[in-house]
Amino acid sequence: SGEETTSLKDYVSRMDENQQGIYYITGESRKAVETSPFLERLKKRGFECLFLVDPIDEYAVQQLKEYDGKKLVSCTKEGMKIDETEEEKKAFEEEKAKTENLCKLIKEVLDDKVEKVIVSQRIVDSPCCLVTGEYGWSANMERIMRAQALRDNSAMGYMSSKKTMEINAMHPIIKSLREKSDADKSDKTVKDLIWLLYDTSLLTSGFSLEEPTQFAGRIHRLIKLGLSIEDDDDDAEIADLDDLPPLDADEEDDASKME
Repeated sequence: SGEETTSLKDYVSRMDENQQGIYYITGESRKAVETSPFLERLKKRGFECLFLVDPIDEYAVQQLKEYDGKKLVSCTKEGMKIDETEEEKKAFEEEKAKTENLCKLIKEVLDDKVEKVIVSQRIVDSPCCLVTGEYGWSANMERIMRAQALRDNSAMGYMSSKKTMEINAMHPIIKSLREKSDADKSDKTVKDLIWLLYDTSLLTSGFSLEEPTQFAGRIHRLIKLGLSIEDDDDDAEIADLDDLPPLDADEEDDASKME
């Protein structure tokens, strides 16, 4: 329920026989973790998850790898596995094969923002999320370390999270994006939507926005679209310059008119 405290001993006594380990999630507050997209598959299966919301918990789980022969598994990191039925596995593999090209395109667009893009069964209701490496910092640990006044900047470099984007191939947004990208890889709308998915995944996965101004610009464009407002030249500052057409011809026409 998230309201009561429990012990690892009690947790293990209640574990489902198909459960791979002791699932836990770390975060800034109980409110932040209980609505996390990382819990969607666990909730669907009825598996319990420990909410670790004290800063000291991050340090504790780095040392406590297992309890009573059961491995502690972070919901926000790579390596979380949940047993699936044969039907579920078959449906997943089919959708995964269809989404391979979209994964490659997302990686091309985001470039070094993510280490890789894969299709995942971790999420159910969300289109995507960002997970960290099994042995690196979690998003919450990164937040704690950034807040340290005497932090070691060299450690920040090699311990900071290497993000993997996991997408839900069953989600309507991903299916629609897949169709759009298959029709035209260079579509500006597709690239904008990929960046929006990445930015929203940063927020829902516990990270801080790297470029809030650009994120706001994309949201403003969506609002204009919803209100049927025609785009104007003001958005040129936010748009990616690489995607703009060459202006040489237009400039020559303007010059001739002025003469």
